[in-house]
Amino acid sequence: MSCRGAAGRFGVAPSTAIELVSEWRSTGACEAGAQGGDRRSARIEGHAAEILSLVEATPDMTLAEIADHLFKVHGERFAPSVVWRFFDRRNITFKKNIARQRAGSAGRRR
Repeated sequence: MSCRGAAGRFGVAPSTAIELVSEWRSTGACEAGAQGGDRRSARIEGHAAEILSLVEATPDMTLAEIADHLFKVHGERFAPSVVWRFFDRRNITFKKNIARQRAGSAGRRR
């Protein structure tokens, strides 16, 4: 039976049947692959020691500045959100100073 015929019989898209047969021919099995999980943090984790020492030396650096530093030194681009997740995995937070924590208008602060 052809892939397209099998797809019609089992009610799946022909492309699905073709991919399953291709997988079966190459590996001998057609099991579902792993889903989810972290697949990209290894890139930034490779620079962990440098990032941590950089922040220790200059604690007022922004996430964007850290990302720019990594690009200039290593040629690897990281979004500031990736840098934030790096710190979040280590439970490292950066507290704002008292003046920035205030909410509301200046009149309410008096």
